[in-house]
Amino acid sequence: MCGIVGVVGSTTAVNDVLEGLKRLEYRGYDSAGIATLSGKEVAVRKAVGKIKNLESLLLEQPFTNNLNIAIGHTRWATHGEPTTTNAHPHTANPVAVVHNGIIENYLGLRKNLQQQGFNFYSDTDTETLPALISKHIKEGKGELDAVLETVKEAEGAFAFAAIFESDADTLIATRRSAPLVVGVGQGQNYIGSDPIALAAYTSDFIFLENDDIALVTADSIKIYNPEGGLIERPVKTLDMDNTAATKGNYPHYMLKEIYEQPDVISKTLSAYLSEDLTDIIIPDLPIDLATVPQITIVACGTSWHAGLVGKYWLERYTRIPVNVDVASEFRYRNPPLAKGGVTLLISQSGETADSLAALEHIKENGQHVIAVVNVPESSIDREADVSFYTHAGPEISVASTKAFTTQLTVLALLTLKIAEQKGLMSKDEQLELLKALKELPNRMNIMDALSEQCKEVAQTFVGANSSLYLGRDIMYPLALEGALKLKEISYIHAEGLAAGEMKHGPIALIEKSVPVVFASPYDKLFEKTLSNLKEVEARKGEVVLFTDFKGKEKAGENDTRRVITLPDIPEFIAPIMYSLPMQLLAYHTAVLKGTDVDQPRNLAKSVTVE
Repeated sequence: MCGIVGVVGSTTAVNDVLEGLKRLEYRGYDSAGIATLSGKEVAVRKAVGKIKNLESLLLEQPFTNNLNIAIGHTRWATHGEPTTTNAHPHTANPVAVVHNGIIENYLGLRKNLQQQGFNFYSDTDTETLPALISKHIKEGKGELDAVLETVKEAEGAFAFAAIFESDADTLIATRRSAPLVVGVGQGQNYIGSDPIALAAYTSDFIFLENDDIALVTADSIKIYNPEGGLIERPVKTLDMDNTAATKGNYPHYMLKEIYEQPDVISKTLSAYLSEDLTDIIIPDLPIDLATVPQITIVACGTSWHAGLVGKYWLERYTRIPVNVDVASEFRYRNPPLAKGGVTLLISQSGETADSLAALEHIKENGQHVIAVVNVPESSIDREADVSFYTHAGPEISVASTKAFTTQLTVLALLTLKIAEQKGLMSKDEQLELLKALKELPNRMNIMDALSEQCKEVAQTFVGANSSLYLGRDIMYPLALEGALKLKEISYIHAEGLAAGEMKHGPIALIEKSVPVVFASPYDKLFEKTLSNLKEVEARKGEVVLFTDFKGKEKAGENDTRRVITLPDIPEFIAPIMYSLPMQLLAYHTAVLKGTDVDQPRNLAKSVTVE
């Protein structure tokens, strides 16, 4: 959600921070700000809206005598509206602070500070942090001790960074259940919410643990524990593609990432297949998955939909019972976890707050956690017993595309491996399904033709206020995902349904102005879905059918029906293949409506608060 960047030791610190913030735009934000030291005073510039508004402000009101230190922030409003006053950095003599997360006890802290004479100007929880630090400094504590005391008093999940008028060469940063890394440079050092923010400057990072406090200067990095003792944290080198955060020749990141799917699925397959492509090689696991009595899958949003597809695969081919939970509800439901069971935690960012909280709950209950993540060294990756990486590369657009299909690829491989280990699938049967997976990237190279089909069909949705997506069996989660994509980026209400449930209420919504999407390859359930389709057409609903050539032929002709035709493919890979038109239809609808495709309103890529 919010993004933090800090630089110390660079003669271009302000520009470096701005460039880092641009790389964090994908996280979602509604205002931005930056602080540096001008002379011996903290100077702040803040603007509502995009970073370009902040850049314009800096041209009108440039910093003078700015030194080699700066902190910056992109804010996603949680406490208080998106206004200049509520934007970060926040200050209280002699400190400026940028903050991500929520200070849960801020009202009590604020009241106590007001009674001691501190004034507050914003509606944010953040403003308590510089006030607390200022209070402790005025009581005679040094900068580090003041931050240590503040961290002890603050409750919640947060990360923040501070600079001080009295010290032009020191930046102090800390985290608790919110991401923050230290970038290690030469003659300058950095902090950021995400390594990608700093990819242009360094590939060496220190990943802070909960309640670590980093004292960062141009020439040194010292990490302290909550008691103020020096501790060691390893420096890790990440292999990052500095160009991955650019759109290239595409108009939007989302379209670029849709088109990258054949390549990243190939990379994901290569990561888990033997050289001769006949064996599935998985990481060493803390538990024998062939013997587990139950698998629990926990995820949010699109990752939850991937988990639902995984449930169909795992139960069908391995006969292991699978429960799929939304992470935000998992802890509160407190479901019984089977003794000897295992939990799969799926997350693109590896920083999702609800998933991290679920992970802690799972481990407290004695279960092993296997993560499916896209970001190595993310919090979930570090906390899980073992991780499967999805190899999608940086995904910048808020609406997930390539992360989803690579998650499905990993779950498909895991299913085939467990089925073989349990003796429920012969090697020949496994090789046949592996062949389908390996052929998938080539089959997906119909993107241009598919995009044109979806662009034409998108005209149907532009004037709609609501739409329905229907699917049966393993296509039901695809209907949920398609509906989510449409509502995320086009702002059209959409509901995903099991097709068999249509007559249990949703059919009342059918009318001419409501597009209804059916995801239905020609399979054993096609006839049943076709019956639902005919019921919609009988009520003048506008039908869009995603099917293959056999399905198109079987459905027959209809002058009002829109059909998006995919190749005839093995049933096993249909959920991955049918993701493409779901994504492209949402994309083209959003483009036609003129919405912000990559950064839709009110949404954040990485949801780091509960």
